[in-house]
Amino acid sequence: MFQYKYFRILLVSLSALSIYSCKGPALVEKSAGASLPQSFGKTEAKDSTNLAQVNWQDYFKDPLLIGLINTALKNNQELNISLQEIAIGRNEVQARRGEYLPFVGLNAGAGLDKPGRYTSKGANDAITDFYFGAFASWEIDIWSKLHNAKNAATKRYLASVEGQRYMVTNLVAEIASDYYELVVLDRQLEIVEQNITLQSAALRTVKLQKASSKVTELAVKRFEAQLLNTKSLQFGIKQSITETSNHLNYLLGRYPQEIPRSPSSLDLIIPDTVYAGLPSQLLANRPDIRAAEQKVQAAKLDLKVAKANFYPSLDLSAGIGYQAFKPSFLLNSPQSLLYNFAGDLGAPLINRRAIKATYYNANAKQIQALYEYEATVLQAYVEVINELSRIQNLQSSYQLKSAEVSALNSSVKISNSLFQSARADYMEVLLTQREALQSRFELIETKKQQIGAMVNIYRALGGGWK
Repeated sequence: MFQYKYFRILLVSLSALSIYSCKGPALVEKSAGASLPQSFGKTEAKDSTNLAQVNWQDYFKDPLLIGLINTALKNNQELNISLQEIAIGRNEVQARRGEYLPFVGLNAGAGLDKPGRYTSKGANDAITDFYFGAFASWEIDIWSKLHNAKNAATKRYLASVEGQRYMVTNLVAEIASDYYELVVLDRQLEIVEQNITLQSAALRTVKLQKASSKVTELAVKRFEAQLLNTKSLQFGIKQSITETSNHLNYLLGRYPQEIPRSPSSLDLIIPDTVYAGLPSQLLANRPDIRAAEQKVQAAKLDLKVAKANFYPSLDLSAGIGYQAFKPSFLLNSPQSLLYNFAGDLGAPLINRRAIKATYYNANAKQIQALYEYEATVLQAYVEVINELSRIQNLQSSYQLKSAEVSALNSSVKISNSLFQSARADYMEVLLTQREALQSRFELIETKKQQIGAMVNIYRALGGGWK
């Protein structure tokens, strides 16, 4: 009875002392709640229709591109590495779950003890000892420290799952960007080859005019220089095609090879209307935001674990088995039966600086995770705003560029006709051809930017991982 009262007094005293010594500087605990605007930009639209809900197989219409993305989702090395990170996180959860369950084991052994002759025990003969039995130990999770640690590991596991989904989103977008860039480069190469044909015909014409003394050698050299300049553009475009193809093959997890592509795919991705939905939908659709949220919750649980280190801990241990000095007596019961049960109560009293430092670090990491969450939300919103504005401005730019190309194409025909009839200077022809080539390049570049904006808005809204 006296021992029971003493145990209760000791438990209460240790708890009170631990809680009192836990008090330190008041720590600022920032609450999560990054408020988002009600709409994207100046529009007041409340339409919840969202491109992120569209599966990427339905968003990208080109079957060749769909085949490439499917290949990458199976073979991409970085994606497969992230899958192993998920497996590691899942195992960590199991390890944490096992920590607050009893540990049970078996042991057996034999020994010989022969003290020196001239000692207090030396007069006796050597003593043999045989034993086997089971033992158990269990830390009672009084303050939910182990339970919170397991939950924190679970949150980090869920964050790794969301991180893998975000990687899928970026991978799908990057493959689509490279694919469409290849198609654009093919179109640029085609434009250059058409201009080479046109300029070669113009060079032959000016040579004939020089032969008839209508122009000088200067005109021939200027036309020839322009043709050589245009021909040199081919090699730069071909090098870009090689590098883009190799990068795309790398994303597919394979060595360089020919990338099949459809020239008509440039007209398949530009929808009439972009459905951005509501900003609040980013919280559910963007995997990086959801991963940041899981990390915030894990950091909060880590803070609770660090705080529980100030409190007393209770460990229980027990064992049961047989022990005897001869094997023939080992299984005699109850003579050879042994058992034990013990409870250990302990709490830190001196040199608590390490525990306090861990506690302060956990609080700082919690606040850091909150700021990272808010930064992720802000970045996602800004990405959507930028791409929506980009899509609108590029659409207007493309219409104007199309009109410019049409006008310059007509001017090339007119300048050639006038030059052949000696009613226009050769410099006018050269300038017109150069401007026409430049405008066609700018038009296809604008188309490339349009496609890039459509891919980016799909990624920014959180699509591509489903």
